[in-house]
Amino acid sequence: MRKKVLLKALQDPEEVVRQAASQALEKVETSWSLSRITAMLKEGNRGQQVQAIIALERVDSPQIFPLLLAALKNPDADIRAAAVQVLGNKAHPKTLGALVKHLKDPHPAVRVHSAVALGNFADARLVPYLVACLQDADEELVVNAARSLGKIGFPQAEEPLASSVADSRAVVRAAALLALADLKTV
Repeated sequence: MRKKVLLKALQDPEEVVRQAASQALEKVETSWSLSRITAMLKEGNRGQQVQAIIALERVDSPQIFPLLLAALKNPDADIRAAAVQVLGNKAHPKTLGALVKHLKDPHPAVRVHSAVALGNFADARLVPYLVACLQDADEELVVNAARSLGKIGFPQAEEPLASSVADSRAVVRAAALLALADLKTV
């Protein structure tokens, strides 16, 4: 019934009523959508859970963060990786610590997604964590850590990135050079 009332109000002759109806409808649909997503996270199969996590990116509500943080504890690496990606795109400051922890995740893809996600946070405290990744054997992690260091742009990353230009791997050297160009000048 609520949705019918709101949909009918979209046809009201007064603009202020139509705007209110539109806002109310969006809020109600988000709430319904969130409850469906939550159910899929709890009861769905692995693929549905990953889809549910990705769907949370479109939801603008503080209620999504506990769901995403809980997904970071899931034993399935794909679920953790999806949660890391969404949290990185949302870039909520209170999720920063959880994302940093996943730079040490046992699964390589989760570590790489964490390095990418951290590039969405303009926080100088991230520099040492991402710099530590520059020494990793995983080429993909090193490249993405360098990119994130460039993206966040803090000049403290200059020396470690300059050292990475001597890396034996060409893609690491290239990423380090591009990241150096992106750093802020002092």
